[in-house]
Amino acid sequence: MNPFIPESLPIVGIDWESLVRKIGSANAEIARYDGLLQSLPNPNVLLSPLTTNEAVLSSKIEGTQASLEEVFEADAGIGKQSSSNVQDDIKEIINYRSVLLSAEKELKSKPISLHLIKGLHEVLLDSVRGKDKTPGKFRTDQNWIGKLGTSMAGARYIPPNPMILQEHLENWVKFIQMKNYPDAIVQLAIIHAQFEIIHPFKDGNGRIGRLLIPLFLYHKKCLIRPMFYLSEYLESHREEYYDRLLAITEEGDWFGWIEYFLNAIIVQAKKNIGKAKKIQNLYEHLKSSFINSTHSQYAIPALDAFFHSPILSSTAFAASSGIKTRATSNHILEKLSSQKLLYLIREAKGSKPAVYALSELIIIADEK
Repeated sequence: MNPFIPESLPIVGIDWESLVRKIGSANAEIARYDGLLQSLPNPNVLLSPLTTNEAVLSSKIEGTQASLEEVFEADAGIGKQSSSNVQDDIKEIINYRSVLLSAEKELKSKPISLHLIKGLHEVLLDSVRGKDKTPGKFRTDQNWIGKLGTSMAGARYIPPNPMILQEHLENWVKFIQMKNYPDAIVQLAIIHAQFEIIHPFKDGNGRIGRLLIPLFLYHKKCLIRPMFYLSEYLESHREEYYDRLLAITEEGDWFGWIEYFLNAIIVQAKKNIGKAKKIQNLYEHLKSSFINSTHSQYAIPALDAFFHSPILSSTAFAASSGIKTRATSNHILEKLSSQKLLYLIREAKGSKPAVYALSELIIIADEK
């Protein structure tokens, strides 16, 4: 098998007529989701657990095993008892989440560029598996995809020769900037697939490619925030995901890939809307409960703290909610715990603070 030579973009010969209904449905669902985003009083707080879940699921496609709850526990400083492998996984997931959050700030003043992509990649692989694979730099040697230990002769797919990498990356980013393409979601489908086909990095290509999905929708102003999460669908349809990408390189089947991607957008948008509404309803329900339980000016900051990080130590809670005194902070936590609004998952012991969880929120975020 020889290294694959990608088609130049844009792809010609797409059967647009056969895709019209799916394109319409995909755009309608994205518009509905964006409408919900715009209606949320604080999407940073309310959708923070979904951002973390996206990082968990996108990383899981690449082989990590850490769960959403384990990441929240690590955020709270109680994940030390996990195996070293799980701790390594958690670090990868936290890096992914950091890239998601930092990329939005970058895109407020900069377009999607090769320089931006390399910067995101450098953060993604910082101090984790792949840190020795030139983070932030495009590869200069040949890579291949196959089972662990497979030689290039037995590879399932061999990406382009590094000698032609730069020209295809420049063509790819030029396509991202193309303003008059008939449909943004079809454009995104092609952008994602072409990035995976080019496979420009030694490691981390899948995660960077999936990060580009919400970033491109934000770049095209399809979303007010880059908070659309597709990895749940791609992870649960992982074999088809890989098969559809391979069908492009083996059979030139762009239509099958685009159809698959549009369907993924439709299904996942509905799920994202459902989860976001459940989270919003839980927030509204708990708002009055937190106020009635604590009779405190800090009731809403306390609620926001747990929506941002569903598992918190008493120390972190005081800092994130802005409560000035430890006595007041602990009193509020004890009140909320006694009313079963929070759950005590670790009692204070010695220098270790107590840890509390908003379990209902974790359950919603982790729903399949």
